[in-house]
Amino acid sequence: MAAPDINRTPPAGPASQVEPASQVEPASRVGPAPSIEPTEATPPPETPAILVRAREQSAQRLLMTYATTGLFFMLLPGTFLGAWNLISISGQHGPAVSSAWIQAHGHAQIFGWIGTFILGIGFYSIPKMIGGKLQSPVRGWTAWLLWSSGAILRWSAGVYEWHWRTLLPLSATLELVAFLLFLGSVRRHRPAGSGHARSRPPLWVLSVLVGTFGFGIGLLMNLAAAIFAGLRGQGPAFSNGYESRLLTVLLYAFIVPTILGFSARWLPVFLGLRPVNERMLGWVLVLAAGGVVLTQEGFFRIAPWLPAIAAGLAIGALHLLERPVHAPKTIGIHHSFSVFVRIAYVWLMVATTIGIGAAYFDRHNGWTGGSRHALTVGFISTMVFAIGQRVLPAFAGMRILYSRNLMFASLLLLNVGCSLRVSSEILAYEGYWPLAWSVLPWSAVLELAAVTLFAANLVFTFKRPPAHLMKPATAA
Repeated sequence: MAAPDINRTPPAGPASQVEPASQVEPASRVGPAPSIEPTEATPPPETPAILVRAREQSAQRLLMTYATTGLFFMLLPGTFLGAWNLISISGQHGPAVSSAWIQAHGHAQIFGWIGTFILGIGFYSIPKMIGGKLQSPVRGWTAWLLWSSGAILRWSAGVYEWHWRTLLPLSATLELVAFLLFLGSVRRHRPAGSGHARSRPPLWVLSVLVGTFGFGIGLLMNLAAAIFAGLRGQGPAFSNGYESRLLTVLLYAFIVPTILGFSARWLPVFLGLRPVNERMLGWVLVLAAGGVVLTQEGFFRIAPWLPAIAAGLAIGALHLLERPVHAPKTIGIHHSFSVFVRIAYVWLMVATTIGIGAAYFDRHNGWTGGSRHALTVGFISTMVFAIGQRVLPAFAGMRILYSRNLMFASLLLLNVGCSLRVSSEILAYEGYWPLAWSVLPWSAVLELAAVTLFAANLVFTFKRPPAHLMKPATAA
């Protein structure tokens, strides 16, 4: 079969329909699972091809803007401030920064980075399921302006405490309005073929919808706490008890179900695995939700057991410990991709197991902090680093990842840094081994280096032209 000519003029239609030469796989290597590459809904006959092309290019620009904004929050307000906080704490062998600083760091990571990524991918994907109806990009750009403004105002209020009584509620309101714009776009979309052969959506869609619902609940809780702090608080920090409940909702009702949904959709294709066990995945969602509810009700010793059981079932439902039935699709990315995806789910098990220990042994926040870091960095960040460098270049106009080696280096440094952080945090904070305080700064440096490489690799990728516009030698 002749190699595709990537120099010829592409056919009328979106650039995302052109498969880069470096990612085309032989038919014998592709399993029966459906393709996950971005596709455009078939336009009605009266829609000019130039409008279809313009819509796709506009969606790609919007996605890259969201992704770049998320990288900014990840790198500077998020990881850099977190590393600064950890180095200060390590030097004092205890609390050395305010709770407002720590919460500002967490907000930048969860809302500024992960939330921005999810909104951007959502706005990009929605128009492809409209059924031919052109959707104005105004909603997406308006939501981006409101969301990024709210996130930066929240960070500024926590760090600088400038007019924080006004900025806290304002930032939470802007983020909630942006989410409602996103939700309005979700409600407008009608997946192609809905109402025909399949009466209910696949479970991965339900998992993403559960995550969307958890996202909304978390934003409402954030707004309520921001208003209360603005009216009666002594500073721009939420109480520790409320912050813990809010984090539980954001992590186990928003981010984890969303990642599980995308995992169920993509991993059978990417890793060559058997189709997902939907019944088992359904129990994962039920147990995770049960853990969140028990935490809100104050059953702190029982609640951690449910997410731990759910983590084990998730690994079984996705068949991550089984041999692939088809060759993994790693062309264009580093071949260690499959390994790091599995490592991410090991981190999920570690995080939930340490969470059980925290319920019984935590005295100085070492177990709790270690559990949260294993979840946010070990599981969530590793999945974003691996999946993000796989799908974002394709979504952004079928670009080719800038560097496979940078992908591997970022994932390796992230996991080494996370291993040092989780182990030394428990040992140092709980007083089991005081010398572990000297290890904590090194974990911060390694993780900061990892996120820098990840951000650089995506930014350089976005600056490259789409694959079909590159010279044959460059594409090869």
